[in-house]
Amino acid sequence: MGAGVAVRMIRQLVSFVVTLAMTFIGLTAVTFFISRMTKIDPVLAVVGDKASQEVYHQTYLALGLDKPLIVQFAIYLKRLLSGDFGVSVLTSRPVLTDLLHVFPATFELSTVAIIIGVLFGVPVGVLAGARKGRWADQVVRVVSLFGYSVPVFWLGLVGLFVFYGKLSWVSGTGRLDVFYEDIVTPITGVILIDSIIAGEWDIFWNALSHLILPASILGYFSLAYIARMTRSFMIEQLSQEYVTAARVKGRSFWGVVWLHAFPNVLVPLITVVALSYISLLEGAVLTETVFAWPGLGQYITHALFNSDMNAVLGGTVLIGAVFIGINLLSDLLYKLADPRLR
Repeated sequence: MGAGVAVRMIRQLVSFVVTLAMTFIGLTAVTFFISRMTKIDPVLAVVGDKASQEVYHQTYLALGLDKPLIVQFAIYLKRLLSGDFGVSVLTSRPVLTDLLHVFPATFELSTVAIIIGVLFGVPVGVLAGARKGRWADQVVRVVSLFGYSVPVFWLGLVGLFVFYGKLSWVSGTGRLDVFYEDIVTPITGVILIDSIIAGEWDIFWNALSHLILPASILGYFSLAYIARMTRSFMIEQLSQEYVTAARVKGRSFWGVVWLHAFPNVLVPLITVVALSYISLLEGAVLTETVFAWPGLGQYITHALFNSDMNAVLGGTVLIGAVFIGINLLSDLLYKLADPRLR
């Protein structure tokens, strides 16, 4: 019995590692070959369009572009596994160094946004599902529809104009006022955490004042999606026979909603939250541009405009790795939410 369980666990672990490795290699391959299919000349991005033919040819050979594509990919993958993402043409620094510098800003923004989306989206989604067809449901549906329809860059500009320009309730663009920059030593890269560790509460409140508006705007879009999906899940569960049986046994309506129906929507809801979080991490480009937020989206955008393919590839691979990690975390949460999956 014990040996059989151990063998099964080893098989599951091997399968998990193989699946993870194949997914990562596949993601890297797709990203690499698409970058090679573009019309951007990686040599010109390095040497410039005024370089001599001799310099161009030497750089062409140094980059390994004379080798077959499959060999180029193998070389790139080997370097990638050793932590070498290449050097950024735009910053002249290793791409990995740049990614470690910019990713915490996107992580901070997206994490606060998803917290806002979950804290507000789940309760209003449950309310809308429980009160289907009534005024509360109509309000939630209108709010969700507005969140889907309004362009994020327009809402960001309006938010800056109203809450920063007119009301002065929040700070403007960027992560910090210029006065507070480079005071706190970066440990995690997340300013809110680093300022708490350093005991610099003025910097903490200043960073929060800069963060709250872009995070709220991103959080509103995730809220709209989460609320809509939660409503659909709740409507489906509340139509099941076990809900009727619980009501017949004397359970209160809201007791049935939260203690019986809601636990059964946790598994699909985890998927919705995970997808929403991933979309925030990879899709915060417009928000980062409007708010001059020095994150991963803005970094990849600038790299793309400057033909910095090492930076673009590195950023894309990082997003893909985060995607894989969040999916794995979701699988673990499924088993915690539903004992039948353990």
